[in-house]
Amino acid sequence: MSEQFYIPDLLKDWQWRGRLINPHYQEVKEVSESWTRSFGAFSPKAQHAFDRCDFNLLASLAFPLHDKARLRTTCDLINTLSVFDEHTDFAHEDDVQIMANNFVDAVRNPHTARPKDEWVGGEIARQFWELAVETASPQSQKHFIEALCQYTQSIVEQAADRSREHIRDVQDYLEVRIWSAAIKPCFVLLELDMNLPDEVYHHPVVEELTNLAAQMIMLSNDITSYNLEQARGDDTHNIVTIIMHNHKTDIKGSMDWVIKYHKELEERFMDLYENKIPKFGEPIDAEVAQYVDGLGRWVRGNDYWEFESERYFGTKGLEIQQTRWVALMPKGRSEDVGPQLVDESL
Repeated sequence: MSEQFYIPDLLKDWQWRGRLINPHYQEVKEVSESWTRSFGAFSPKAQHAFDRCDFNLLASLAFPLHDKARLRTTCDLINTLSVFDEHTDFAHEDDVQIMANNFVDAVRNPHTARPKDEWVGGEIARQFWELAVETASPQSQKHFIEALCQYTQSIVEQAADRSREHIRDVQDYLEVRIWSAAIKPCFVLLELDMNLPDEVYHHPVVEELTNLAAQMIMLSNDITSYNLEQARGDDTHNIVTIIMHNHKTDIKGSMDWVIKYHKELEERFMDLYENKIPKFGEPIDAEVAQYVDGLGRWVRGNDYWEFESERYFGTKGLEIQQTRWVALMPKGRSEDVGPQLVDESL
């Protein structure tokens, strides 16, 4: 019998409860999915696996209140970032740096044609942002490009670690993972219809709330993705492996650490949320409240997606969401660039 491990429910006490999904999900999914597929970024087999991940569902659960145009932006972004993530997952550091440069340059110059011989991700990023700027406020555009630059460079750091077979210590890992998880560029889309001044967006309390939410999502993502990543031999950039390596423990010991640390993050978030959000005057206060509420919804929405999508658990996600037990997958990785379908052995 395969070894099994338990995935803890990190959000059993989270105050943002209930499954809320954007009413435009199905309509926008069809458009964004077709757009993403049109670039031919993957082999047919890998594209099928990519579609089963349903990143449009993640966008619709994480941004349940966006209008149709801005939901399209969020679906396109998460699809675009996922293409970048898959293409860089096993690439050499130097190649990842080139991809990162292409990606950021395309967003900085969305109305300029990309070179014909460039990696496909450049054109995907260009088209995504060319449409997004039509409904994105000036401040959100500025904040997005800032976040995107830090995200792409964190992926270069991840590739460097992989090339050197380097496993970071816990604090170093947390510092890079808060960016490499791709959450913070997504958070910027909470302010697509806002114009938060820099002094508000970068206020220490607002920034800390953003980072706490990002870390909670990162931890959840790492414990749900661990099984697939260890099977593919790509688990050195995962908190489960980091804790096992640094604390000389096993999967259960690592999960216990995650439970404790996540609870600390949650308690700190709620303390700031309830007691320490500063007042800036209207209409900024209403926008800050909307932004922070969006962070809370993101944490919850991501949790639903991890089990409803087929990315980590195949068709058994809803069952595993209830039992929390999963069988350790055997080692093995497709040579295709892109995600892999998860079989029924879980």
